[in-house]
Amino acid sequence: MIVVILSEAKDLLGTEEILRSLRSLRTTAAAALLAAPLWAQDTTARTLPAVQVTRDRARSPLELPYAISATRPDSVSPGQIHTLPEQTLFLLPGITVANRTNPSQDARISIRGFGARSPFGVRSLRVLRDGMPLTMPDGQTPLDYLDLEAVGTVETIRGSASSLYGNASGGVIDLRSQPPPAAKVAAQLREWYGSNATHRQALMFGGTTTHAWYQGNIGATTSDGSRGTTTGGEFQSYSRQKLRNGFLRAGSEWRGTQITLTAMGLDMPTANNPGALTRIQFDTNPEMADPQSITKKARKAVDQLQAGLQARRHFGDGNEIHAQYFNGWRTLDNPLAFSTVGIDRITNGLSVRYTRAPAHNNPRHLRLTVGGESQRLSDARKNWANCNGLAVPTAACPTINVDRGNRTLDQREIVMSVGSYGRVEAELGAAHATAGVRYDQTQFELSDKFTSDGRDDSGDRRMSAWSPMVGVAVRLRPEHMVYFNVSTAFETPTTTEMVNKPDSSAGLNPALSPQSSRTAEFGFKGVAFERFRFDAAIFATNVQDELIPFDIGSGRTAFRNAGRTRRRGAEGSLSATFGRLAMNGVWTYSDFTFRDFLSGTTQYAGNTIPGVPKQQMQLSASYRARHGFALVEWIAKDKIQVNDANAVAAPGFALLNVRAGGAFSRGRLTPVIGVQNLLDRKYVSSVAVNAAGSVTTGKFYEPGPGRTIYAGLTVATAPW
Repeated sequence: MIVVILSEAKDLLGTEEILRSLRSLRTTAAAALLAAPLWAQDTTARTLPAVQVTRDRARSPLELPYAISATRPDSVSPGQIHTLPEQTLFLLPGITVANRTNPSQDARISIRGFGARSPFGVRSLRVLRDGMPLTMPDGQTPLDYLDLEAVGTVETIRGSASSLYGNASGGVIDLRSQPPPAAKVAAQLREWYGSNATHRQALMFGGTTTHAWYQGNIGATTSDGSRGTTTGGEFQSYSRQKLRNGFLRAGSEWRGTQITLTAMGLDMPTANNPGALTRIQFDTNPEMADPQSITKKARKAVDQLQAGLQARRHFGDGNEIHAQYFNGWRTLDNPLAFSTVGIDRITNGLSVRYTRAPAHNNPRHLRLTVGGESQRLSDARKNWANCNGLAVPTAACPTINVDRGNRTLDQREIVMSVGSYGRVEAELGAAHATAGVRYDQTQFELSDKFTSDGRDDSGDRRMSAWSPMVGVAVRLRPEHMVYFNVSTAFETPTTTEMVNKPDSSAGLNPALSPQSSRTAEFGFKGVAFERFRFDAAIFATNVQDELIPFDIGSGRTAFRNAGRTRRRGAEGSLSATFGRLAMNGVWTYSDFTFRDFLSGTTQYAGNTIPGVPKQQMQLSASYRARHGFALVEWIAKDKIQVNDANAVAAPGFALLNVRAGGAFSRGRLTPVIGVQNLLDRKYVSSVAVNAAGSVTTGKFYEPGPGRTIYAGLTVATAPW
C-alpha cells in the first residue's frame, strides 16, 4: 500500500518535489525517534474497533457492507490543539479538508467530492455530535460552533450508503466524546500559545458516580491569523478571531432507561473575513487580505446554543428503542463585501428508532431497524446595503462607513423535513446481507416581508425522494471481509440557493431540482498478522442534476442543475504497529467528471469537477514511550480545478507537520510542542469555486498559512 502511495505521489507532485519532501520527512522522523523522554505506547486492540455510526448499537465494521471508518484523533495523532478540523479528521480515507484560513468561513469538508463546492459551512454531508444532528434539514451544517476539545472518536460513512440519514447524505461524520473519567471529580487545564498571537485556554471536567456521569469543557481562543495588510511597512492583521465555546454531556439511568443530555454553545464576537485572492495577488503576497474585504469590513459575529436529550431503553432479548429531541438557536451578524446579512435562527428535531436484535433461535439471525425523524428550521433573514468604504452617500447608503445602510431584504425562511426508514439484516453463513430504504419529504416556505423593491420572493416548494440500498459483506476469514453495495442518495437545494435565480427575477427558482446519486461500491477490510489494519474501496457514482454554483454578479451566487456527472474513485488505508512505533498511510483517488453539462452554448462534458484534488495522500509515524511521544505527519494534494471550464487550477502541494510531547507526574503534567507546515511551503489551501471574473481577475485562491508553531501545557488533577 505504501509503495502504491509513493508511486502515485510522483505523478501528483513531480519526482523532484516528492523526493525533497520525503528526504525532509526521513530527517525529521529520525530526529523524532531519538527524542526522549517518550510517551507510553497506547494499548490499542488489534481488532477493528466497534462503531455506532450506523443508527444502531456498537457493531463490528466487519459486519457492515459500507465504507465505514473510525479513528481516535488524540490516540492516532496526539498533541492536537483542538481548533483545526484537518487534525481531527486526519487519516480518514475519502475525506478532504480544505482549511480556508478564514475565521469567518468554516473549513470546507468533502467526502468523495460531496461538499467540495460549499461557499460556506458544510454541504452535502450529515454531521452529528454523539448522535445529535448538527446538519439542518436543508443540508447545511455550520461548523464554527463545533467543539473539538472532548472528541474521542470520529466515525464516518463514505458515499451514498449513508442514505438512511436523509437529505444531503453524501457521507456521514459522527464525532463522539471520549469516555468520562472514572473519578468522581476530575479536571484538566490546558493552555496553548502559538504563531500569529494565538492563545487558547480550556478547562475540561468530568466524573463518574454510582448513578450518573458527566463531562464537559469551556474554552477561550484568540488569534490574529496569518493574513492582513501592510501599511507603512507594518503588518496589520485582518484575520482576527475571538471566541468562547463550551460543551457539556451528562447521563444517568432512571427505571431502566438511559438518559443523556448533550449541549454545546459558541460566543464569537470577532471573526474577520480576509477573502480570496487572484492568482497574481497570491503569487505576490499570499499573506495579504483581499483589499475589498478590508474596505467593506467583511466579518461575522455569531452566538449559538444547541442542546439535545436522548433516551435509550433495552427490553426483551436485545431489543432497543431510542428517542431524541433537540433544540437550538443561532444569531448571525455578517457584513460581506456586497451586503450585510443578519440571521436569527431556531431549529429543532425529533427522532425515534426501534431495533430488534436477532433471536437466539433464529437460524438467519434477522435484525430489524425502523425509525422516523423530523426537523424544522426557521430563519428570519435580513440584508442591508454595506456602506463601508464609500466616499459619498448614495441612495442605498445615506450614511457612509456603516455596516447597515438601507434594508434590501427581509424574509422568513422555513424548512421542514420528515423521513422514515427501515433496514433488515440477515446472516447467511459467512455472508451478512443488508437491505434498507428511506423516504423523505422536504418542504420550503419563504415569506417575503420586503416588497417595496417591487418584487415578491414569497413561495414554497416541496421535494421528496426514496433512497434504497442493498449490500452484502462476506467474511473470508475471522478478521478479513469483502463487501459490495448498491445505494442511492439525494440532496435538495437550500432556500437561499433557490431564491437567487439566474435572471435575478423574483420568487423561488421553479427549475431547480434535487440532485440524486447512485453508487456501486466494492471494498476489502480487516486485520493481518495482528499488527496491520487495512481498508480499501473502489466506487462509481453517477449523479443526476448535480447542483452547481455560479456567480451572477454583485457578489451573489445562483445554482443550476448540471445534467449528469460521474465520480469514480479508490480509497485505501494501512496502519501498522511495531512495538512503540505506529505508522499510518491513507491514499484517496478521485476521478470526477461532467458527463453532460451545457452552460449557455458551452458543453463541459469531460471536464473535471472543480474543488476536489484528483489525488490526496496522508502519512504519519509516531513513537511513544513511558514519558513522551514524537510524531511526524505528511500530507500531499494534487492540483485543484477552480471552475467548471477548467480554465485554471490551484497548484498541488505537500506539507510536513511535526509534534512532540511529554507526560510527567503520572500523566498529570503533559507539555506539547508542534509545528504545522514545517518547511514553510507557500500553498493554496482552498479555492472559491466558480468565482466571478476571468482567469486573471477571478478571486479563486484562499492561501494556507506558512510555518506555524504552537506549544501547550496540560495540568490534570488525575489521569483522564
